[in-house]
Amino acid sequence: MATFHFDLVSPEKLAFSGEVDQVDIPGWEGDFGVLAGHAPVVAAVRPGILTIFIGGQKQKVIVTGGLAEVSDNRLTVLADVATSLEELDRAQFADTIAQMQEKLSEKEGGELDLAVARLDHYKSIQSQLSSTAMH
Repeated sequence: MATFHFDLVSPEKLAFSGEVDQVDIPGWEGDFGVLAGHAPVVAAVRPGILTIFIGGQKQKVIVTGGLAEVSDNRLTVLADVATSLEELDRAQFADTIAQMQEKLSEKEGGELDLAVARLDHYKSIQSQLSSTAMH
């Protein structure tokens, strides 16, 4: 299988850099996969689980939003936060969800819609972490 270069960058660190077979990205307009030779695209990344495929192995990383760019057989994801499953503090993640729920009453209109969508994505991540499909 043809490979391409992938960089996953967050403000804190370079979370991943290397040659990969495929990357599945949670996009705001739908999840999408990138393979070698993918057409150029820029897409918003929603909170979700990004999956990196290398030589038959999968690596999953939680991202909380950002931007993905594909060009010249290269993928760069600029993530707001990128956390490997091993680094994730599940109790803190649950607390974040609880805080997001509490703050919903402070929002209205379009801001409320966006906050509800973001909360739904976080809950989806939490659900996926609890399922056997993550193994």
